[in-house]
Amino acid sequence: MISVLIPVYNVDVLELVANLYQQLLDCNVTAEIICLDDASTSATTTINRQLLEIIASSAQSAPVRIRYEELPENIGRARIRNALAARAQYPFLLFMDCDSKVVRSDFMQVYLAHLQHDTLICGGGSYASQPLSDPKRYLHWHYGRQREQLPVAQRQLRPYDAFKTYNFLIPKAIFDQIRFDEQIRSYGHEDTLFGMELQQRNVNILHIDNPLEHIGLEINIVFLEKTKQSIHNLLLLRARYATIKTKLLHVADLLLKYRIANFVYHILKYMHPWMLRHLLGPSPQLYVLDCYKLLLLLDGRRSLS
Repeated sequence: MISVLIPVYNVDVLELVANLYQQLLDCNVTAEIICLDDASTSATTTINRQLLEIIASSAQSAPVRIRYEELPENIGRARIRNALAARAQYPFLLFMDCDSKVVRSDFMQVYLAHLQHDTLICGGGSYASQPLSDPKRYLHWHYGRQREQLPVAQRQLRPYDAFKTYNFLIPKAIFDQIRFDEQIRSYGHEDTLFGMELQQRNVNILHIDNPLEHIGLEINIVFLEKTKQSIHNLLLLRARYATIKTKLLHVADLLLKYRIANFVYHILKYMHPWMLRHLLGPSPQLYVLDCYKLLLLLDGRRSLS
């Protein structure tokens, strides 16, 4: 009935798989959990290969089966999700990120109760109620709590814009018509493009309260580097898809329309050293992160023009 698909990269997924496996058994449903490793380090694969021992020792004739496979080389975020879907044998696909934690004992039951052959279901995401003790990971946590951990009512107001890849269920028949764009190899905005494709095809999206907790918080400097990668991806996508929309692109388009983009760019460029110090400091404000993103976008546009 359902295939749970987990792209793995440098994360221990033993606890995640064990929790999902037990929940699926309790639901008495035919299912599979497929973990596909995207060329992780040997330290990670040594841990996750314990899944092979679990597979060998468990009754794989049971209604819930586990599959674990390692790729010889890294193929990227989009291709690995397509590869997982190609391996799936059941009509519903539940995608989730490997750095997730199941926080509801009825997580699988809730998804199973909402299955519809014409509807994509987004469970949403959450972050810990308190930041980690490590201040170098505060920015990612703060951003997640304020910008990504959104209530169902707010997500459903703009269902396609609120689509995220880290926790969603989609009928395989719909996924096979769209798939992820395999030209996107690095981090950022694959969910934006997929959401646009869903909207253009009028695919129903239902947002529900069934989150996974994001536990893979990046240190601040890595979070900012990934932000830079995501802006680069966004510019490449805009060059290929003129209709793609985000709030950041909307702001940049308005600045260009009113011919003040160059003026704003030079102000932000002057503020750049201060913005970096602030965002890497103990109490970063998200409006500064927004300004930093706008600078990256405007700078990228100037480079491409």
